[in-house]
Amino acid sequence: MTSCVSNGNGNSDGLETKTNGSINSKRGGASPRRRLKLYTFEDVSRHQKSGDCWVVRNELVYNVSNFLSDHPGGDDVVLAWAGKDIGDVMRNGEHEHSEAAFEMMSEYLVGRIGRDAGVVDEDWVATEDFHPDDTDAAADFEKCEFIDLRRPLLRQVWTGNFSKSFYLNQIHQPRHLAESARLFGPSYLEVLTRTKWYVVPIFWLPIAGYLFSLSLIQFSYPAPYARSFFPYTPPPVFSLNTLLRIPSSSFLKSVSCFLLGNLIWTFLEYTLHRFLFHIDEMLPDKPAFLVLHFLTHGVHHYLPMDRLRLVMPPVLFFVLSFPFTRLAYILFPTAMANGVISGSFTFYVLYDCMHYALHHTKLPTYMREMKKYHLAHHYKNFELGFGVTSKIWDIVFNTVLPV
Repeated sequence: MTSCVSNGNGNSDGLETKTNGSINSKRGGASPRRRLKLYTFEDVSRHQKSGDCWVVRNELVYNVSNFLSDHPGGDDVVLAWAGKDIGDVMRNGEHEHSEAAFEMMSEYLVGRIGRDAGVVDEDWVATEDFHPDDTDAAADFEKCEFIDLRRPLLRQVWTGNFSKSFYLNQIHQPRHLAESARLFGPSYLEVLTRTKWYVVPIFWLPIAGYLFSLSLIQFSYPAPYARSFFPYTPPPVFSLNTLLRIPSSSFLKSVSCFLLGNLIWTFLEYTLHRFLFHIDEMLPDKPAFLVLHFLTHGVHHYLPMDRLRLVMPPVLFFVLSFPFTRLAYILFPTAMANGVISGSFTFYVLYDCMHYALHHTKLPTYMREMKKYHLAHHYKNFELGFGVTSKIWDIVFNTVLPV
């Protein structure tokens, strides 16, 4: 992608060839080409004060804070356009600007406006056979200059020369590949990021079943195990014969805790999705935080149909769930905590398997509706519609996404 930047009057603006985010300055002769940081108009609009004044012209971003006191027409003239595009006013304003004035602007150049991928659309409607066309990776990178899908992604996020606003704009514009994109270069790291959907029930359902059985035993024989320091450690009487002798009262208690865990999971599903995975506004504009965001949820919005990144790797879910399981043992007696955790883990398995199905499987009536609802979160409005297994908490917190 090569273009010439002009001031509209045949003057060169002091800037020459622009290629893949790099730009040459010819003010005072040739100078080394430098890579420009990519911003959005939202970034520029935050700089509207006398000590912090940015403007845009011909998609280039200038920090003119130090120029205000030297402006021949006074700083008020510039501040009136702080945080805005000044292309028209410089070309057609009351005062004609000389070629020297345009060349002087190069001293204050800090970046340029990045391009929008333009995929998400408020008018988008899901069809039952929806499956998007594959993205042309080379053309996408040439247009947006964000991430090259042909190379490992994570390092590009870490070293990316773009603002948080530009990152969030791009990450919520879905791309699609026939095969999973690589996150890491080394295969021994890459394998940890790819998870087939059936790994989730194989790994977590036995753990949920074990915890439920442990809850039954602890409700039936509370004295020796009520204060167990290791709640996951089976008591000496843990056996099939012991389970068969469980009284009905203990079974009812454990089932009640299990159902409470189901309900708690639906709330966690909503709150984690909305307030952790979509913590966009509070996300610090630092590479480490952008990488963390990309790993936890950004990559899913960027590549929403990637079959190997639709469910959580067991290690990631363990890290996310650990503080909540610890909290359960603090809040509830051990027997009750094990029942609640088993119910939550079971509904988590349902959530992850359903999430995969919503993206890639033909479904019965209820799930077809939830599929349209969830895909609308990706392709219509990612700031609404946080429920995956149900809309209940979207209704409660007024974040329902019309589809």
